[in-house]
Amino acid sequence: MPPGESTPRAVLACGEVRTCLLPARQALDIRSAAQLLALRADERVLLSERPGLYARSPDTLTGVDCPLPSANGARIRAVGTVAAHAALTEGRVLQTSAHFRLPATGPDQRRPWGEYLVRPGVVEPLGKLPHEAVAQGVLDGGRHGDLDVGLIADGLLTRLLRHALLDQRPPFRSRPTRLRWAALPAGPGDGPSIERFTLAEDELRTVRLRVPDGTAADLAALCDDLALHDWLLTTVVRVLDGVRLGGSAAQDATAVVRALRPAVDHLLHLWMPRARVAKELAPLWDPLEERPGFSRQWQALVQRIRDQLTLQAIPASHREVEAVP
Repeated sequence: MPPGESTPRAVLACGEVRTCLLPARQALDIRSAAQLLALRADERVLLSERPGLYARSPDTLTGVDCPLPSANGARIRAVGTVAAHAALTEGRVLQTSAHFRLPATGPDQRRPWGEYLVRPGVVEPLGKLPHEAVAQGVLDGGRHGDLDVGLIADGLLTRLLRHALLDQRPPFRSRPTRLRWAALPAGPGDGPSIERFTLAEDELRTVRLRVPDGTAADLAALCDDLALHDWLLTTVVRVLDGVRLGGSAAQDATAVVRALRPAVDHLLHLWMPRARVAKELAPLWDPLEERPGFSRQWQALVQRIRDQLTLQAIPASHREVEAVP
């Protein structure tokens, strides 16, 4: 970037988050979490113990020079750097996130690499950016050869899952999820809003947002938070779906307790929406609480688990007597 030239205002921000259960029998303590997420020698891992144990790696940068995804088939070449980071919640849930911002216009010719490196996480189009078409192209997944931030997030996740600290013995079986997001500018005077939240196939969620000017830098943390809580809901629903309920035999009660115990030990205390979301973007959680009602569903699941554990604690013979009119 030439001296004195400022970074253009971003009109589009995009990213993808991978969320999974850490493959380790025991949750990592804060020192081990810092060791796992030490992706760069020149920057420290961010550690926090309130309101819960949380560790976030420094950003890593990946240089890109390729076409952008586009819903209308346009071929827009873009050059710059994609930022990626990893986060660990309560030493148990691992996330990797890759994201970038796009200005409305860029130069007609490619700049020297040094001018892109001074703007981390900014990918610059050659010419004018059709931001609506690119936003939809990102959410749709793009074509082969297009910029794919999911591959960058997935590569970082694969690297971390091979770490020597992990014994590859998770306390229960679960599946990872992917959250793909695109954020466009809100109208003058408008607050942040979620235009669409979609649960797609193959564990994919897509989110299309509108955000006020100046909040793009905080979007990655917001989307990490959405992805974490969506994964928690999805995983607990699957734990309950896999439990055989209604049996009266002692072995059935033991199986139910064994199946539900991991959720109690490792997941139920992690529900803290907005705990690490910027104040300006916190209202984006409101529509998710109204419909589909994330926290209402979570509380219903938690109560169902507690009811089942209470029921299974009652001796089978006593339950059978109570069932007789």
